[in-house]
Amino acid sequence: MNSVFDLNKIFLHSDKISDEGVYRQSLKASWLDTKLGPMIAISDETNLYLLEFADGKGLKRKIERLRRATKAVIIQKSTALIESVALELEFYFDRKIRKFMTPLHFLGSLFQNLVYEELMRIPYGQTRNYKAQASALGKSKAYRAVANANAANQFSIIVPCHRVINSNGALGGYSGGITRKQWLINHERCHV
Repeated sequence: MNSVFDLNKIFLHSDKISDEGVYRQSLKASWLDTKLGPMIAISDETNLYLLEFADGKGLKRKIERLRRATKAVIIQKSTALIESVALELEFYFDRKIRKFMTPLHFLGSLFQNLVYEELMRIPYGQTRNYKAQASALGKSKAYRAVANANAANQFSIIVPCHRVINSNGALGGYSGGITRKQWLINHERCHV
């Protein structure tokens, strides 16, 4: 396994108990090897909860937020859904698909979830700036809040925050790193 860190160091083990002493559910986590490096996927049997680059900015914070929000134990094990998203990623990188069908479980606030819905409306191969994304939500002055919501996106590539750039044409931020963001934009533009 080509890991940046040990998954077991950031996930709860089944022998640990949450603050409330009870787990509502068990989530599974697994490594996915992609053309842009290893990713971590977390799911149950029906929904994906997280897909992030293993060396992504804020990964541990996103996992902790997920753990708190779901009151779930997260164990290292794959699921059929994780295998399915791995196949979809392979198809995406091979330019066989433009849209993912994996069912997602969003944890964001109402505003964040509206931002994510708007992200998924940005056509493949195109980019928008943060202000245009805010305007599409009817909140043209909320571009900083939109940028913060994009940063909290728990589904790299699938919810395409990489398609949002600065008003001046600069790439802006991306939890997977600017090099990956540029690669993803170029990858999609070459396929349009």
